[in-house]
This record gives sequence, structure tokens and C-alpha cells, in this order.
Amino acid sequence: MSNQDDSWLVIPVYNEGSVIRDVVDQALAVFPNIVCVDDGSRDDTAEQILLTGAHLVRHPVNLGQGAAIQTGVEYARARPGAEYFVTFDADGQHRTDDAARMVQRLRAEPVDLVIGSRFLADESKKRVPLAKRLLLPVIAALSPEGRRLKLTDAHNGLRAFGRVVAEQLDILQNGMGHASEFIKLAVDHRWRVVEEPVVILYTDYSKAKGQSLLNGVNIVIDNALRPARGR
Repeated sequence: MSNQDDSWLVIPVYNEGSVIRDVVDQALAVFPNIVCVDDGSRDDTAEQILLTGAHLVRHPVNLGQGAAIQTGVEYARARPGAEYFVTFDADGQHRTDDAARMVQRLRAEPVDLVIGSRFLADESKKRVPLAKRLLLPVIAALSPEGRRLKLTDAHNGLRAFGRVVAEQLDILQNGMGHASEFIKLAVDHRWRVVEEPVVILYTDYSKAKGQSLLNGVNIVIDNALRPARGR
């Protein structure tokens, strides 16, 4: 495992007090630099994060996952020596060994953004619930940018990127629509994008917290109908 002192894990968090300490403690074994953005949680999320030693930034009110990611990336990119950044879910779905492998690709290959895909490895496919297995590729296909980049899993929250992306990242959609916006930014800025096979750890807890698939379709359609923003 390569040294990750120049990498930052960015974890958006909202009402994850029951699991966030375990998630962060496990991640700290691989990534010494973690910033958690408590997005206006109403439970003991902030207190649990403080027990881990991770960096904590707090939104006074809930702004949405997109806003939390933007805040976390801005915080991390201002830290001395920060070169690589990973967005990582707070509910325990993601594996740090997948994240570390994605950062290694950034170090070794001429790419700007590595997106996790749950559909590129047999081990991963077997874990995906049937409804997601059927509909997530359809959601990816509905996105013109996703088709252009030939993505198989455009809404995966596990992403790794370097400073070029971190400096240019400008998420305007505060809520879950940020996932499609991220892909639009990749096309707009001509970031070099690849996918990496990853395993999503579906638990009863993470499945209960996740957004509905219908909502995912609505997000893609909403993004497609939005006028292009000026750059």
C-alpha cells in the first residue's frame, strides 16, 4: 500500500451518528487525512466524528450532499501537500482498498478522474440488488455525458481525482443531482476519465439510507433539461 499522506478522503455526512465513527476509524488506517462535512445533522454525528480525530467542518443547516462535497473538497485542497482527493460515502458502502487503488491509478496513469463502477467486476455484480442491477445502467445511459464517457456507473459516489479536478470543481446543485453535474463538469473541462471496478457493501442500513432509483432517473432527466451554465 502506497503512502497516502498527500491524499484526502472527503466524507459528506448527514445523520450518520450510529455508523460514522466505525467508517472513519477504518478509513484512517489507510488514509491519514480525512475531512468529514457534517451537513446539518440533527443527531450526534459531529460528536462521533470528533472522537475519531478526523477533521470536521459543519454546515449549520442541511444543504445537501453536493454542497457538502464542495465544502469538503475546498477544505482539503487548501491543506498543505494535498494532491489527491477521494469522495467517500458515510454509510459504510465503500471500501478503502478500492479508494487506495483508485488513487494509485492517478499516480501511475495520465488521468484526472477515476470513477468507481460496481458493474466491472464479477464480485461486485453479485452484490448489487437486482433492481439496481437492472436500472442503474439505464440511468447511466440516459445521461448524454455518461454515454460520451462510456460510463457504466455514473452515479457511484466513490471518486478519486487530482488537483486539476479539485481546483476546477464547482458543484452548483446542492442535492443528489450533483452526481450528474460531476459528469457534466468532466465533459466541460475535458478531464481524462476512467472507471475502476469497485465493490459496494450493501447492508440493511445503507439500503435504508439510499435514494430511490426513481429519484435517480428524475435527477438525470432534470439535469438534461437544465440550460447549460456559462463558463
